[in-house]
Amino acid sequence: MNDLTIAMPKGRIFEEAYQVLLEAGFNLPEEVEMSRKLMIEIPEEKIRFILSKPMDVPVYVEHGVADIGIAGKDVLLEQQREVHELLDLKISNCYIASAGLPDTEMNEIAPRIATKYPNIAMKYYKGIGEQVEIIELNGSIELAPMIGLADRIVDIVSTGRTLKENGLVEYEFITAVSSRLIANPVSYRMKGERIMDLVRRLKKCVNEQKSNRV
Repeated sequence: MNDLTIAMPKGRIFEEAYQVLLEAGFNLPEEVEMSRKLMIEIPEEKIRFILSKPMDVPVYVEHGVADIGIAGKDVLLEQQREVHELLDLKISNCYIASAGLPDTEMNEIAPRIATKYPNIAMKYYKGIGEQVEIIELNGSIELAPMIGLADRIVDIVSTGRTLKENGLVEYEFITAVSSRLIANPVSYRMKGERIMDLVRRLKKCVNEQKSNRV
């Protein structure tokens, strides 16, 4: 059996995805001591996990240091990496939206959009015929409308609580986001049987969870 290297984001996505792997019948420890580990070896299943920041997962997979990975659809849309998207795991569900101060209009001449998703934002506004200036930020996006840096922000929304706490309201829904299983194209060919077995088991588990929710 071929060894399989899986790139996973640290934190909530890892915990949810790991639970799906357990439910799919993979022989993994019930709990994993995360601490500061960057790699976790599971010899029983010939699986190795690489733990990284969410934005780095598709990079590892594209360059082949990981055979497969789990990445948010937001990251995949933003980066447009050369990877195969195999399965929607239906976990870590959220969405991308525009937001701003209540009862405000965008500047008619040069509307400014602050975001850490410049490609997603530009594509969206181009699609609705709006010419905007994109201001790329990496943190505290909600601050931009409050200090007059931007008319709107484009950011990921889970519960909406952060927007509300900062006095912002949603204006436009842009796209739904969930975690996806992705594969390196070469690994997909070389380890296709192993990867497709994993996909089948995960898909069965995802479908069962969906049935239970209905």
